[in-house]
Amino acid sequence: MAKSERDLLRAEFVGRAGWGDAGERLLAGDASFRKYFRLSRPRRSAVVMDAPPPQEDVRPFVQIGRHLIGLGLSAPEILAEDAEHGFLLLEDFGDDTYARVLAAGGDEGELYSRATDVLVEIYRAGERSLIPGLGAYAGDTLIEAAMLLPEWYLPEATGKPTPPEETARYVAAWRECLAVLPATGETLLLRDYHKDNLLWLPARPGVKACGLLDFQDALRGHPSYDLVSLIEDARRDVAPAVHAACLDRYIGEAGIADASGFRTGFALMAAQRHARIIGLFVRLLRRDGKPDYLQHLPRVWRMFERALQHEALSPLRRWVDRTLPSAMRRIGATS
Repeated sequence: MAKSERDLLRAEFVGRAGWGDAGERLLAGDASFRKYFRLSRPRRSAVVMDAPPPQEDVRPFVQIGRHLIGLGLSAPEILAEDAEHGFLLLEDFGDDTYARVLAAGGDEGELYSRATDVLVEIYRAGERSLIPGLGAYAGDTLIEAAMLLPEWYLPEATGKPTPPEETARYVAAWRECLAVLPATGETLLLRDYHKDNLLWLPARPGVKACGLLDFQDALRGHPSYDLVSLIEDARRDVAPAVHAACLDRYIGEAGIADASGFRTGFALMAAQRHARIIGLFVRLLRRDGKPDYLQHLPRVWRMFERALQHEALSPLRRWVDRTLPSAMRRIGATS
């Protein structure tokens, strides 16, 4: 098969990086335009990130990855870069994602505890965790992301477009909820902090045993957000005891003075994330022709309903109960 122009550019990059003699194998793509290739030599390997401009920009990955390493965490070392053409040569963390290790019977408590400790480490870094100019995931930005629920899920459930006045009520409910969010210091949010983006590196000490991937969309915001991503995973049931232990561990190890306020923030961030994902999974079906995510909707609805029981979510709970009664929450459920 003839090599594409992109293949030739990647080969030139690999050659300049001193890996021209290595074997190459496609590892994976992801939801973006990025692809990953493993370069192999007899006793060493590396990974090429192929992120074609203008759809992708490797510079945020470079900046945030080096920042995380500076905080004492395990992000891949960047061995070579060509930002103009969208190539990075990265340290190879191997294939032991949390998802694979858990599927093979790995210790759920140990894995999630170590991942929680990474978030504690970021929180403890305080202002050092933040990068100048990093955007905030807060206020109207949170609401905008959660608009996928009325924009995609509600029309799917009702069979008709969402009336503008109903959308306005949804936004008003969210503003009322977020108005009671207890004041807390912002921290760095990796935002896709879950089993598929974490690597188990048991030979490394402490928090370094949890390898980090897919952090290029990092922002700053409420410190509970990434913990929600971790222990309220849309695609995996986390044992209730592990969920409770990680939440308690974070509050204790991070030295959170207002534990009740933190739990309120956790409920708000959980509701926001689950509302977004419920809408996102329907959008993936209708816009992108990807039905596989629907199987996870019952789980996300259970977690969303649990978050809505918190008193701080009362305005949103009333909106959901009125517009999406129980019978309309069964998209994706098996009979």
